[in-house]
Amino acid sequence: MKEVKLFIVDDHYMIIEGITSLMQHEPDIHIIGHAQNAQSCMAFLQRMQPDIIFLDINLPDKSGIDVCKDIKKSYPAIKIIALSTFNQNSYIQNMLENGANGYLLKNATKEEMLDAIATVLKHKQYLAKEVAESIKENDDKKPVLTRREKEILKLIAEGLTSNDIGKLLFISPTTVDTHRKHILEKFKVNNTAILIKTATQLGII
Repeated sequence: MKEVKLFIVDDHYMIIEGITSLMQHEPDIHIIGHAQNAQSCMAFLQRMQPDIIFLDINLPDKSGIDVCKDIKKSYPAIKIIALSTFNQNSYIQNMLENGANGYLLKNATKEEMLDAIATVLKHKQYLAKEVAESIKENDDKKPVLTRREKEILKLIAEGLTSNDIGKLLFISPTTVDTHRKHILEKFKVNNTAILIKTATQLGII
């Protein structure tokens, strides 16, 4: 493996120090810097681009999910590996949808980190074992919705009433209510608030 330039973005200095300590004796890994917030990260990237960024999802000034999207837009060649304590499907899916090449949990071993680096450099996606299991488990739980039900669910999540949805989709409010009833049944929930929360957790909206 050629020398890999690694950049770490995390608001906890202990994490930065920990990764640096683990990687310092790896001849092919060169840590070129670190940042503790989104602003510092983007400023650094204007001066120098790493091959890989370990990117925390929870940053003090901006969501790591949004930072991931910004980096990929400006520097598409950089590989991003999400670094998080969160194993919820919504976080995982949002990071991957915004361009992350991998997803590591903060309890990762040195071997897992090296495996993640090697995998994304081969243009493959890396998911920590627990993350892959979480995605599979959530996929098994996902209700199967029709195209129309997906449209209506998205509009419900945006706060639209049955009347509003009916006007937008050129169907009657009664038809919307029927679809809404079927969606609630498929999710096995009995109110809109829980429906939206569940759909978000499953990465459907």
